[in-house]
Amino acid sequence: MRDIYRIIKRPLITERGTHLKDQQNKYFFEVARSANKVEIKRAVESLFHVHVASVHTISLKGKEKKVGRFVGRAPDWKKAVVTLKPGDSIEFVEGA
Repeated sequence: MRDIYRIIKRPLITERGTHLKDQQNKYFFEVARSANKVEIKRAVESLFHVHVASVHTISLKGKEKKVGRFVGRAPDWKKAVVTLKPGDSIEFVEGA
């Protein structure tokens, strides 16, 4: 098993994420591109001591960046939507 801190990179706090957290108990995380749903579930459960009901993943393309006449690209990344079982919550995200 890989290190849980390499699987879960950071929580994503957005207006949509805050709304889904309040309404449907869903949390958004940026995860490693090579992580699968089982690894993400185990990492969230061991890191935050909660019970995960389901995990959905989305692979996103990096945006094109321009600096003057030079064109570059931000790296591709992966987002996970983690649904917790009723009664569980993540306090780390509650204060945001």
